[in-house]
Amino acid sequence: MVSFISGVLKELISSKENISETIFILPSKRAGSFLLKELSALGTHHIFAPKVYSIEEFTEVISEAKTVDNTITLFEFYKVYKAITPKEAQEDFETFTAWAQSLIHDFNEIDRYLIDYKKFFNYLADIQDLKHWSIQEPKTELINNYLAFWKSLPAYYEGLKKELLTNNTGYQGLIYRLASENIQAYAKNHSAKHVFIGFNALNAAEQQIVQHLLENDIAEIYWDLDEVFVKDRQHDASLFINQYLKDWPVYEKKKAKLSVNDYHKSKNIHITGIPKNVGQAKYLGELLANLDEETLQETAVVLGEEDLLLPVLNSLPPNVKDLNITMGFPLKNAPIASLFDRLFQIHQNTGSAYYYKDVISVINHPALSEILKQETEVFIEKIQSENTVNLSSEEIISSFSNEAKPLIEACFRNWDNSPKKALEAFQEIINQIKIHLKSSENKLGLEFLYHFHVLFNKLENLNDAYPHLKSIKSLYQFYKEIMSTQSLDFQGRPFKGLQLMGMLESRALDFKNIIICSVNEGVLPSGKSGSSFIPFDLKQNYKLPTYKEKDAVYTYHFYRLLQRAKNVHLLYNTETDGLNSGEKSRFLTQLEIEKQPAHQLTHAMVSPKVPAIKNELREVRKTPEIMEKLKSLAAYGFSPSALTSYIRNPLDFYRQYVLGVRDSEEVEETVAYNTLGTVVHDSLENFYKPLENKLLTSVDIKAFKAKIEEEITLQFKKSYMNGPVNQGKNLLIYEVAKRYLRNFLNLELDRLKTEEVKILKIEENLKSEIKIEKLDFPIFMRGKVDRVENTNGITRIIDYKTGKVTQDKIEIVDWADLASDYDKYSKSFQVLAYTKMMQDQNSLDFPVEAGIISFKNLKSGFLKFGKKDKPKTKNKETAINREILEAFEVELKKLIIEICEPEIPFKEKEI
Repeated sequence: MVSFISGVLKELISSKENISETIFILPSKRAGSFLLKELSALGTHHIFAPKVYSIEEFTEVISEAKTVDNTITLFEFYKVYKAITPKEAQEDFETFTAWAQSLIHDFNEIDRYLIDYKKFFNYLADIQDLKHWSIQEPKTELINNYLAFWKSLPAYYEGLKKELLTNNTGYQGLIYRLASENIQAYAKNHSAKHVFIGFNALNAAEQQIVQHLLENDIAEIYWDLDEVFVKDRQHDASLFINQYLKDWPVYEKKKAKLSVNDYHKSKNIHITGIPKNVGQAKYLGELLANLDEETLQETAVVLGEEDLLLPVLNSLPPNVKDLNITMGFPLKNAPIASLFDRLFQIHQNTGSAYYYKDVISVINHPALSEILKQETEVFIEKIQSENTVNLSSEEIISSFSNEAKPLIEACFRNWDNSPKKALEAFQEIINQIKIHLKSSENKLGLEFLYHFHVLFNKLENLNDAYPHLKSIKSLYQFYKEIMSTQSLDFQGRPFKGLQLMGMLESRALDFKNIIICSVNEGVLPSGKSGSSFIPFDLKQNYKLPTYKEKDAVYTYHFYRLLQRAKNVHLLYNTETDGLNSGEKSRFLTQLEIEKQPAHQLTHAMVSPKVPAIKNELREVRKTPEIMEKLKSLAAYGFSPSALTSYIRNPLDFYRQYVLGVRDSEEVEETVAYNTLGTVVHDSLENFYKPLENKLLTSVDIKAFKAKIEEEITLQFKKSYMNGPVNQGKNLLIYEVAKRYLRNFLNLELDRLKTEEVKILKIEENLKSEIKIEKLDFPIFMRGKVDRVENTNGITRIIDYKTGKVTQDKIEIVDWADLASDYDKYSKSFQVLAYTKMMQDQNSLDFPVEAGIISFKNLKSGFLKFGKKDKPKTKNKETAINREILEAFEVELKKLIIEICEPEIPFKEKEI
């Protein structure tokens, strides 16, 4: 395969052209590098290398001005805007940037296409005057301001142009306009041959430059487009070149350099649909794995989307030993970028205190946790143990050692919404991290860090030169703006091995084997984008590019890549994902419809193998070690909650009580149900504990009611630590806790009118032995009963529940169900367990009642345990006697035997 660049050079050499004196202009720097490589391969003797420019560099040479980036243009524009706009009508910098970016883009297009800006903007202002929605006279202030903006555009344009040219600089479009104006003077002073190679969509300024040089016979332009497309005047690939062949006067006198005839030749084109970007990357890896070293040398992978770079790099097979990546690694994907993003967001949104999750996300970041080491864990444990939701800057900084303080201070000291302080803090953070990375010889980390150092230096210089940034938010906007354009270049051999590039980097280059990814609508071609103030019809009238021309550019690049290729793989994403429709590109349909006779087209749909996973219930066999742990638990005592945990799911019992795995302690932002329960229980314990073995009186209850707020506040402080209870949901829960106590004490007052109540036990610890002949080790049951009282001569065992419990949850029909259905019978199991332990301690006089007081169902009063003979009958036995406890003991022993039986594994229950 003879590449386009090689063919051009051969023609120039054969025409005895002095190559060393020739000036080559190509679409990109990369194409220029390939030209020099091809030239060195073709040369039979030593020559001086010719001058090679990209088109952007060439316009700078002609205009004798330097291109400035979009950020500096924006800052300069704001300076101009403030000078032109009356002070009372001026917007702050953040508001200004919202519309100024689009306007600069439009200025750029107007200059690139050499449009008379005064006529253009007057036309645009008239359109807006016709379009505005107000017909009343006189016009409102809003409408007047709206129209004044459009009428100010010529002044903005002139002011910005003058400001930039004063420093001999300009945005890209302005440089192009200057170059087109200076081309006559340039041509008079330069007689060397200029050779333009591989161009397609030229703007008006470029066309004027090229035509002038052609007409003065000091230039040639070589077009790279197959005659198949040139002859098809309806094909988008030939839209621009056919237009130039028709409109340029120079082609009336001489023939265009256009003699490409490769597209009709034999090609193997494989069109493959694959779900997701990761799927494309993995499939690409499989394709490359089948290629030998020589074939890889002639292969290019073209990525339609930048986001595919990392998945593709992670999917490359081992046989890819040499790799040249034209695309840079986006700086925003560097691991440390997330740390700076986090700090920006925290300092934008934080008032006087920092939210604990924000603080943890910063100190837990890999870049900091490697430096802070154990201090991070200690600090997080402190937050969790003290249940601190909001932290002051002083609290955070004082929690770390003197060695760590400079880094922590830079992260968490108050930046006072000052961009200058923020930039100083970021540079301090970078310096601290650099010290650590140097000591650990982390070269990649240092490379990333250096680029951020350069980025923040640039922001500092901009902030010093243009004092427009007034807040952290505006600084963050520009940080993101600059970072989106920054990338780290990969080191590699540019002409050896597999070539990995984006679509624009492929301009003027040819490869035998091509793999193009993400050939989807919205990617190739990229579709419509609306960042412009210029209406579509106005663009058409002034021959500015619209989405149609943009699509034609992508069409040209796509088909030009295919012209000389022999083997082509076109991959597209079949999945609907976010804004991507999963629709394959129109280019693929065109390939099928316009199929050349020699082209071999194949279609395939590929999807990853997904093995069927059976959701089998897990089980854990009881090893000797597990049995030892169970014996230890039995000797300590099974609690009713442990036994009901086994009933609910044996695997939960195994994790929690055998392995000792507990839920990780976390900061409780909103008061949890168990914390509310603890507060209510502990408050009642403090009230009632001094009354053990005494009669309860209304005087006692009224004294308790007077102390509700004091007691609840104390218990929240004890159980909820530093958690805030004076706002949001927590304030509501705090009030609920007070309401629970008040309602309960009111219920007690009502009872005392008809009942004599003697308090026997409050929060009493119970423990009793369960003798089981089948087990040769001691078994105990233990627990803490909330309250035991004597009401009108009957002993009552009471369990408090802050959740809602209804009467049907504390009744039983068939004893065999007691240890099998957690939802229905766990409450009955618990109160019977407490009753059994009290009987074993000889502290019960029958008859006995046991039950629950539900704080969410206080109107039902004391919910007594009941034994029914039939499910739907209302008749039930509420008095607990020895017969009921014996029946319960039978089920209890069966359950404990099952837990302690070595041959019965812990089996997961299906939920």
